[in-house]
Amino acid sequence: MKVTVDEDKCCGAGQCVLIAPEVFDQREDDGIVILLDAEPLEQLHVPVREATSVCPAAAIVLSETA
Repeated sequence: MKVTVDEDKCCGAGQCVLIAPEVFDQREDDGIVILLDAEPLEQLHVPVREATSVCPAAAIVLSETA
């Protein structure tokens, strides 16, 4: 799995950080997403998919790697 984020789309809701804190964080000044791990371990794939699905701005994009 490869994770990318579009900081321009991010609205700072923070749901991704609550669901997958190992992969996402937020900037302190404006709450915009910070990607901590672009290729998370397999045990994090389920929470990362959930974080992607609940992102109100659709700022997280996943691509599956073989």
